[in-house]
Amino acid sequence: MKCRLIIFFVLCIVFSSCFEEDKYENSKKGNFEALWKILDEKYCFFSYKEIDWDEVYQRYSDRISENMTNDALFAVLGEMLAELKDGHVNLIASHNVARYWKWYEDYPDNFDTKIQDNYLGTDYYIASGLKYKVLEDNVGYVYYESFSSGIGEGNINQVLDRLALCDGLILDIRNNGGGLMTNSDKLASHFFNEKTLVGYIQHKTGKGHNDFSKPYEIYVTPSDGVKYQKKVVVLTNRRCYSAANDFVNAMQYAPNAVVIGDKTGGGGGMPFSSELPNGWSVRFSATPSYNASLGQIEFGIIPHVQVDMTDEDMRRGVDTIIEKAREIIKNS
Repeated sequence: MKCRLIIFFVLCIVFSSCFEEDKYENSKKGNFEALWKILDEKYCFFSYKEIDWDEVYQRYSDRISENMTNDALFAVLGEMLAELKDGHVNLIASHNVARYWKWYEDYPDNFDTKIQDNYLGTDYYIASGLKYKVLEDNVGYVYYESFSSGIGEGNINQVLDRLALCDGLILDIRNNGGGLMTNSDKLASHFFNEKTLVGYIQHKTGKGHNDFSKPYEIYVTPSDGVKYQKKVVVLTNRRCYSAANDFVNAMQYAPNAVVIGDKTGGGGGMPFSSELPNGWSVRFSATPSYNASLGQIEFGIIPHVQVDMTDEDMRRGVDTIIEKAREIIKNS
C-alpha cells in the first residue's frame, strides 16, 4: 500500500505545520495545562467516544498542587489520560509509562501458548517474523506474533510457496499487539488479486474536536509476488491491536479470507507524540482510520465467525479456534 505511506508522510507534514505549541511554565500546573491542551487540540476521538474533555479538566485540575511530588503528578496525569480509553495514549517519563490496558483485560484470552505448542511443536519453520508448518491434515499454519518483527517479500513468497499444496491456510495473529503498518500492508497484499478499497483515513485540520480533512481512500495493491488463491482463515482475539487491527480490517475484504475468533482490540487512530515542559512525552491518537464503509475501527473489528476457546477443549489441550479454522478449510 504505497499510497498509505505517501498519505502518512503528508499527514505528518500537515499535522505538524497546522499547530503551534503554546508555551507553559515547567510547574505542576503548567505541565497539567500543557497536557490537557495538547489532547484538546490534537486528539481525534472526542466526539466518537462522547468525552466531555472540559468536564475532565475541571475534575483533574482540582487535584494539581505545586506541593505534590513528581510521582503523584505522573499518577494524576496518567489517570486523566485513561479517561480516553485508548491503548495508543501514553505518558512517558524516564521512570515509568502510563498506559491503558482495559481494552483487553476484561475479555477472554482465547489463546494459550502451551496449547499452541501442541500444533506447532518444535519442528516448525521460521521465516523472519513468521513461524509456520503443515499440520497433519494438510492444512498450512502460520503464526505472526508481532508486526514489529520484520518480514520481507522473500519471506512471504517462500512461506506461501512451501504451503501451496496445502488444502488451505490458517493465519494466526492472536496476541499480536501491532507494530509497523508497512508489515501489515505487505502481508495483506499477498491475498488480493486486484486493487481493493479497504478503508479511509483523515487528519486534523484545526484545533476543534471536529476539525478534520475529507476522508482519504486506502487501497490494498496486490503484491507482485506469490498471491495465495486458496481459503485463508485469519485467527483473532482481543489482543490484536493497532497494526494487527489494521491488518484484520484489510483481510475482511480479501476474496478468499474468513476472519474467526474474538473481536479485535481496536486501535484505529494513528499515533503522534508531543512533549511537556518537564520533558515527559505524550503519545496519542491523532488521525482516525475507518473501514471501507467509513465505519469506525477504533473499538475493534467483529470477526466473520465468533469463536471462543472452550474450557473443555483447553483441558484436553485443544485450541477451539484452530479446530474451527480447520473445519472451515476442509468444508470450503
